[in-house]
Amino acid sequence: MQLDCIVLAGGLGTRLQSVVSEKPKCLADINGKPFLFYLAKQLQKYAIRKLIFSVGYKKEMIIDYVEKHSEEFPFEIIFAEEEEPLGTGGAVLNALQYSDTEDFLVMNGDTFFNIDIHELFAFQKSKMADCTLALKPLQNTDRYGLVTINASDEIESFEEKKENTSGLINGGIYCVFRKAFENIPFTKKFSFEKDFLEKFITERNMVGFVQNAYFIDIGVPDDYAKAQHDFLNYTNL
Repeated sequence: MQLDCIVLAGGLGTRLQSVVSEKPKCLADINGKPFLFYLAKQLQKYAIRKLIFSVGYKKEMIIDYVEKHSEEFPFEIIFAEEEEPLGTGGAVLNALQYSDTEDFLVMNGDTFFNIDIHELFAFQKSKMADCTLALKPLQNTDRYGLVTINASDEIESFEEKKENTSGLINGGIYCVFRKAFENIPFTKKFSFEKDFLEKFITERNMVGFVQNAYFIDIGVPDDYAKAQHDFLNYTNL
């Protein structure tokens, strides 16, 4: 398996400002360790070649932490720096200049989804997919939009947030076939979710990899507080 991983760590984190105002979300403290520490621990189980951090907001803090704790990041580390906000899609495209693997991984720097990356990659290859989305089944999806798939695991639709619903949500981890993404004439600034996934749903082979593994998004105070408890038993997640 040859995979580079792009970690989107450049966001402002406006929803978490009330409890984590002085640092980027990926450095939010979880039991004395930044959230980024747990993402790195997850990736150490797999044959990740390069870890490319897409950084913007307070990027110096992220760079400083990673460089001072290099033992926690046993990968080739690259920082793809944004001079201005590029959106999630623009951030991926900017980071992709540092990768040359046929498929690449994208992860959000503020979500933890404990899936098996090797299985995700194998699924991508078996489906000959242009993009594989890791999907999490949830009973309460109020905070998230829903993703629907058919019997062949192909993505059929993305639905807006609805109250009192259950179903599959986007878990924030993607395996992408490089040529299927690079060949689109994107603008400099764009959304990976809106301008790639949703816009090209019928033009690219997009599939869903459903895993009922542990998932948390620390982007809001309630789940940030929940993570403090959950990560006390990190090895059991």
